Amino acid sequence: MKVLTALEQEEIDYPSGDGEPMAESDITCYYLFYALGALRLFFQERSDVYVSANSYIYYEEGNKEAVVAPDVYVVIGVSNRKRRNYKLWRENGIAPQFVLEITSETTQDKDQLTKPEIYKALGVTEYFQYDPSGDYLNPILQGVRLVNGEYESIAANNISFDTLWLYSEVLELELHVISGELRFRNPETGEFLRTIEEEQEGRQAAELAFQQSEQARLETEAAFQQSEQARLETEAAFQQSEQARLETEAAFQQSEQARLATETALRSLVSQLLNSGMNLAQIAQMMSLPIAEVRRLVGENE
Repeated sequence: MKVLTALEQEEIDYPSGDGEPMAESDITCYYLFYALGALRLFFQERSDVYVSANSYIYYEEGNKEAVVAPDVYVVIGVSNRKRRNYKLWRENGIAPQFVLEITSETTQDKDQLTKPEIYKALGVTEYFQYDPSGDYLNPILQGVRLVNGEYESIAANNISFDTLWLYSEVLELELHVISGELRFRNPETGEFLRTIEEEQEGRQAAELAFQQSEQARLETEAAFQQSEQARLETEAAFQQSEQARLETEAAFQQSEQARLATETALRSLVSQLLNSGMNLAQIAQMMSLPIAEVRRLVGENE
């Protein structure tokens, strides 16, 4: 027969649920998941902040009836780890400092009458209620803060019935309702906290933009390389053309030097023949040159 450990016995004594499926409207689930996801993302770098939603908090050891299940709560000063439920006596008596209830037809009495007394007794610093339907609370977002053992209303910055905001000293965040929609805002950055889906979409969009930028960079680099290749080919063609020009010029100079040498030799020969007593006609006939060419050679020689 297996002997249960103290931990196993404790988990049996303090169940993590009532065995019934959670029955919430789509709108309640949407804001519950938004608040849970947004706050978890906001505190993800904090190892001493625990954020949970719709889980049991047991506040009297040995009494499993002493339990409350906030829609969303934040505990500062405990380890950020997964829990089946939250037991105050196992967390050094640290109760949640922030609680948010999303009020509906089935929860309004507990949210407005029963739970505030429990939260006050536990020392929950801030308790907020949000009514997304607008049927039960006016204004639809309200908050209280524990002062000297009693809850005092947190001043709301009203713009209209469904557009207002309150400040949470615990979270150091603003709770905004914009046209009925609940959002958390970081006053330091001025940005609204995003949902997990929005964070993923933003990351995907950033990755896509980076990939597109990288693709554009690679295409630009390829175009530059092609341009550089064309420049090098043009430069090589110019160098070949310049080489051909230099070779042609050298050949011309060599040809010119040969012509001048030949002409000098002809002048010398004509001069020698004239000195031997031959006339121009005889020299032209002997050298097979036009007499005009012989005269030119004589004229240049004189």
